[in-house]
Amino acid sequence: MSSKTIKVDYLARVEGEGAMYVKIRDRKVQDVQLKIFEPPRFFEAFLRGRQYSEAPDITARICGICPIAYMMSSIHAMENILGIEVEGGLRALRRLIYCGEWIESHSLHIFMLHAPDFLGYESAIHMAKDYPELVQRGLRLKKIGNRILALIGGREIHPINIRVGGFYKLPTRQELRSLIDDLQWACDTAEETARWAATLPFPEFEQDYEFVALHHPNEYPMNQGRIISNKGLDISNDQFYEYIEEQHKPHSTALHAIIKERGDYLVGPIARFNLNFDQLTPRAQAIAREVGLLPICRNPFQSIVVRSIEVLFAVEEALRLIETYEMPDRAVVDYKIQAGVGHGCTEAPRGILYHRYKIDEKGDILDAKIAPPTSQNQGRIEHDLWQFVEQQIDLADDQLRSQCEQLIRNYDPCISCSTHFLKLDVDRA
Repeated sequence: MSSKTIKVDYLARVEGEGAMYVKIRDRKVQDVQLKIFEPPRFFEAFLRGRQYSEAPDITARICGICPIAYMMSSIHAMENILGIEVEGGLRALRRLIYCGEWIESHSLHIFMLHAPDFLGYESAIHMAKDYPELVQRGLRLKKIGNRILALIGGREIHPINIRVGGFYKLPTRQELRSLIDDLQWACDTAEETARWAATLPFPEFEQDYEFVALHHPNEYPMNQGRIISNKGLDISNDQFYEYIEEQHKPHSTALHAIIKERGDYLVGPIARFNLNFDQLTPRAQAIAREVGLLPICRNPFQSIVVRSIEVLFAVEEALRLIETYEMPDRAVVDYKIQAGVGHGCTEAPRGILYHRYKIDEKGDILDAKIAPPTSQNQGRIEHDLWQFVEQQIDLADDQLRSQCEQLIRNYDPCISCSTHFLKLDVDRA
């Protein structure tokens, strides 16, 4: 046949609306487009005119799976403006609730969205018939993460207890200790999950990525750190747009981010792992070595293993924070409203999430900018697809289609947090 078109009209296990187009001529890839046609959501626009204190609750609605990331990036940006330093028990609680988000988000992706690709099932529901224990394990791990969010944040979806300067209400030491038994089970289970994930069949596919993640001198990054890369980037949060450029692509309603004068880059679990391995717990480091992730992981299909290692780390870190928790005297620190521009960047499960705000002397938001991890990864996803299709160009169309879908899911892309749709066109001649 002189030309072929392959379409995937409904791909679950990817959040949002998008399409992929691959053009092949004379056994060469001529064009790859990851088309994002999700309608714009205008969060940056309707934040303008709202009070600085409303930003965490408004931005939390951007994502039901990683609301903490949006809340914390906005809070850090506002605290940057207001000169607020949150330390001690309040800072520990913020890190603890972030652990809960990593546990629930990674567990959802590992067991429900990504495992069916490796095991040959259409969905986790179909997989459950033959692997009931695997699905039950994922559901229980996710529930444990959700419990942390509900206990500290007030509810599992779009928490309401986090605010600029601290919290509205503090949990007691006894309430936090009620999580210990579940977390101890989760610790052993996360270790087993990493070993299991490492046995899955991974295509041979390594790329020369520029990994970008936060780095903190004293801890594995979640809430704070400088933005670094393996190719020399080392900047503070307020320098983000000095080095990162967002570009509009005609085929996408989402902006593509590049490092100026260098090109696309990779954020997310693999980037964090490679740039911050020494900050993992000894147990997590040992499992990573045991399953062969070192000296450095460059295969995006192995992201499922790295996510398992991060679940283990997040569970261990949650246990440590609970054991050392002392209830602070106050739920929020004192501060005064002032005009200014502030920057915040935290590590969402899918990678760095950057916020910038400008507020006036009354605390009204004059301008807002948000760079989510999926938009930062979109150019890299297209590049991976291009390279992968060229290497696998002799595969049958059905097989090529399914492996391209799997490659996209390596990134756990959160396109819009609404519908689930991917349309795939492969144009051959």
